[in-house]
Amino acid sequence: MLNALITWSAKNRFLVLLATAFIVIAGLWSLAKTPLDAIPDLSDVQAILYTEFPGQAPQVVEDQVTYPLTTALLSVPKSKVVRGFSFFGASFVYVIFEDGTDIYWARSRVLEYVNSVSGKLPKGVTPTLGPDATGVGWVYQYALLAKDRTLAELRTLQDWYLRYQLAKAPGVAEVASIGGFVQQYQVTVDPAKLKAYGIPLMRVAEAIRNSNRDVGGRTLEMAETEYMVRGRGYLRGREDIENLVLKAQNGTPVRIADIGRVELVADERRGLTELNGEGEVVSGIAMARYGQNALEVIDNIKAKVAEISAGLPEGVRIETVYDRSELIHRAIDTLKRTLAEESAIVALVCIVFLLHLRSALVAILMLPVAILAAFIGMRALGINANIMSLGGIAIAVGAMIDAAIVMIENAHKHLERLQPGDSRSEAIIAACKEVGPALFFSLLIITVSFLPVFTLEAQEGRLFAPLAWTKTFAMAAAAFLSVTLVPVLMLLFIRGPIRPEAENPVNRFLIRLYRPVIAGVMRWKKATIAAAVVVLAVSIVPASRLGSEFMPTLNEGKLFYMPTTLPGLSVTKAAELLQTQDKIIRSFPEVASVFGKAGRAQTATDPAPLEMFETVINLKPESEWRPGMTTDKLIAELDKALQFPGVANSWTMPIKARIDMLSTGIRTPVGIKVFGRDLDEMERLAREIETVVKAVPGTSSAFAERITGGFYLDIVPDRRALARYGLAVGEVMDVVAAALGGEMVTTTVEGRERFGVTVRYPRDLRRDPQAIARDVLVPVPAEMGAPATMVPLGQLAEVKISTGAPAIRTENALLSAYIYVDIRDRDIGSYVAEARRAVNEKVKFTPGTYVTWSGQFEYMERAIAKLKIVVPLTLLIIFVLLYLNFRRITETLIVMLSVPFALVGGIWLMWLLGYNLSVAAAIGFIALAGVAAETGVVMLIYLDHAWTAIQQKCASAGRRPQAADLYAAIMEGAVERVRPKIMTVTAIMAGLLPILWSTGTGAEVMSRIAAPMVGGMISSTVLTLAVIPAIYGVVKGWELGRVRCGS
Repeated sequence: MLNALITWSAKNRFLVLLATAFIVIAGLWSLAKTPLDAIPDLSDVQAILYTEFPGQAPQVVEDQVTYPLTTALLSVPKSKVVRGFSFFGASFVYVIFEDGTDIYWARSRVLEYVNSVSGKLPKGVTPTLGPDATGVGWVYQYALLAKDRTLAELRTLQDWYLRYQLAKAPGVAEVASIGGFVQQYQVTVDPAKLKAYGIPLMRVAEAIRNSNRDVGGRTLEMAETEYMVRGRGYLRGREDIENLVLKAQNGTPVRIADIGRVELVADERRGLTELNGEGEVVSGIAMARYGQNALEVIDNIKAKVAEISAGLPEGVRIETVYDRSELIHRAIDTLKRTLAEESAIVALVCIVFLLHLRSALVAILMLPVAILAAFIGMRALGINANIMSLGGIAIAVGAMIDAAIVMIENAHKHLERLQPGDSRSEAIIAACKEVGPALFFSLLIITVSFLPVFTLEAQEGRLFAPLAWTKTFAMAAAAFLSVTLVPVLMLLFIRGPIRPEAENPVNRFLIRLYRPVIAGVMRWKKATIAAAVVVLAVSIVPASRLGSEFMPTLNEGKLFYMPTTLPGLSVTKAAELLQTQDKIIRSFPEVASVFGKAGRAQTATDPAPLEMFETVINLKPESEWRPGMTTDKLIAELDKALQFPGVANSWTMPIKARIDMLSTGIRTPVGIKVFGRDLDEMERLAREIETVVKAVPGTSSAFAERITGGFYLDIVPDRRALARYGLAVGEVMDVVAAALGGEMVTTTVEGRERFGVTVRYPRDLRRDPQAIARDVLVPVPAEMGAPATMVPLGQLAEVKISTGAPAIRTENALLSAYIYVDIRDRDIGSYVAEARRAVNEKVKFTPGTYVTWSGQFEYMERAIAKLKIVVPLTLLIIFVLLYLNFRRITETLIVMLSVPFALVGGIWLMWLLGYNLSVAAAIGFIALAGVAAETGVVMLIYLDHAWTAIQQKCASAGRRPQAADLYAAIMEGAVERVRPKIMTVTAIMAGLLPILWSTGTGAEVMSRIAAPMVGGMISSTVLTLAVIPAIYGVVKGWELGRVRCGS
């Protein structure tokens, strides 16, 4: 069938070229329309529920909000894990879904289940669904700067102007605010005056609430004109609030101004930001919607910023503090440069080996057509152009032109033997038919060898699926073009005098070098095979010394510093510590700018406690760094400079941190999760594990969350005392919530801005337990016509300081505590094995508690388990394809033997370069298996052709082939045809070396894929040129002997 296709293509050149033109046009259109990104979106599909429960302690939030929600959501279809976070005044519930779940279907199902539990939640508490943003959606962050504006004014500008304008940019899911001060009106009441006037605190709140409303009175018709009736009762500022009447006494009104003062103050805050160690700033975080292209979203945001900047007050400017588009452009530029280098080197290889420019043009022209065909496939499947998808094309470039090289070289050989009067076209078509089908199968084998990558799941699947798709598209296109376009281009370009192979200096050099080698191999066939087996056995030594990791860290060009402090840290101290850290970081010459965040932004996507800092460190280009400085050295220096008591450091990259925290909840390479039912016992275990892990070699830092280290001021009602005064617990709690917590009673409407109004006691009366017990007054109902009185809180309740949970974390409704472990100068696999052994030996677990190991290690174990099943299956498929090509078991087994021998070079090069085994390296080895099989097929093609020719010659002479004939056939097939074999290997190597040597963004991952392939190609070439002829000689010699014995 393939021969018929070659013949048809040769006879219908115009149709083939027309189809090629359509492919090129469609490919160029796809290339122009394909969105750009740095890496594929690795985040899971998620739905977030955010619930505000102002002023409530984490345990109250957990019991009344988070626990009912998490238990209800456990049965949501396709959900993998439900994580709950209970903080002071807020609850976050994350539902992570299985791969392939539609995000909007997931969100609708979550809402269904929330509706079923909403009746069980406290009055006035309503969960809201977070934005439909991807887990790595924080694509752009900015700071609002002005010399003559306060942080409160800038925050008002951000909240009521900038945020809404930027949210309208296409592709933006949400713009969150953080930093500065949210302004509110606070009515600070004097309890003595309240007592004197006999006004309960709750009456003040009620008066404000009832005095802030506009109403409509339908319409009124006067003089043939319609007037709309409205009642204007909105509070519009401090004076309006001060003049509200609480009661009239003897005709004299008692106003709010008479019992307290009204101030515009800063609301309590749970997050702040800082820039370059110079002080706090107001900032915004723009999140990309799920499925949107990050680069387009960032461009839209920047365009919107430029548009609305004219409307900002004088002196106010917007400064970018994090911009992912820089990473995207750097990553794509690296791959573009690598692809250009590869294509140039491969073209040069063709010209040097063939010494015929027109022939070389066949391979050179076929390559871009195949690449453009791959872009058509990318566009059809909606795959972005990123370092993984373009990397798939990059690692395929060398192998893509193998078929064209061999077919061109074979055509040259046929044209050399062309007799005068013979058809040149027929000779070229015959040359194509001779090797075309086998080459098609060899390219198909390379394509099929990538099937295991498609079975990878979760993060590793999302990362490498684009690479597998594009490599498959590229190789499939190359295979198809090799039997359609290549024969047509050969007929068009291979003209003029063809220099005989014997006159080619490169070929003469190769034959001179290779002939004595193959002669020695044929003399010592079994010894050669034995030596190869010994080399294979010795390779176990470097293989056993290779470390293991999930993935090499992608250098994003920015660092993400995530220190954690002990719980109970105040906002003031957090701001001071954050500024000190940023100032130290900014002093390093490699650092361009530093943007620090403590606590959480006003968004459901940021469940960060105040004691967790997140600092984005923007680095200068590496050309401006100190000589010899690397990212690892810089991190080590920064880590040494940032040693503070009670602060545990952690270093990662911005995108990676977001992905890890979403997928496993762990932001460090290794994490340990402690599950149980008692927080005190879990903290004891977590601290024990922290101590044990710190002693394991390779530990950079280990920090167990302090899940019971929060400080509380408890007000415990005395129920007997309440009974004496005829009070209910709720009445006391209402006073506590209002007097101490400053419960928001209403919101003022002032143009486009909104400000809350709270009622609260003065700071002096709530500064310590004694003041609270003495000065907070609880109204007591009047008895028998006597006037109402007020009783100090201390007579009704015990006011005491205690400790408890600063925040509560759950996973699938189980209480959990995390231990974050950062490692340095050691691979993850061996580290976790040793750490796990140490924990099992030294830590005693109580009934009801257990641990799981998480972080990157969790991904690595999952990937290894999957590959153990799929790789053998793929080798079986390769075996079947080889058998379909050769139709003989012996030839099939000879080629299959090349696969383990090819691994030898890959293992040795990985060991020499100091690389760890990772999913990227595993993909390199998978790709190597297909390429090694292909080179084996090329060698066998020529050995079989030579042996068949000798057999035919012997048959025409009327004699049986002898051992000398076999020797001559092997010398002819191996030595005389060395040029196409070396050309294919050189083309593949030339395509891989630029990837191995590249240093730009994304090179860390791509070099791990290329290293086993480059090393494997070296050992595979030795095997192809020496061992396969030896095995072929032994097998065919044994067949000859059997034939002679049979006759």
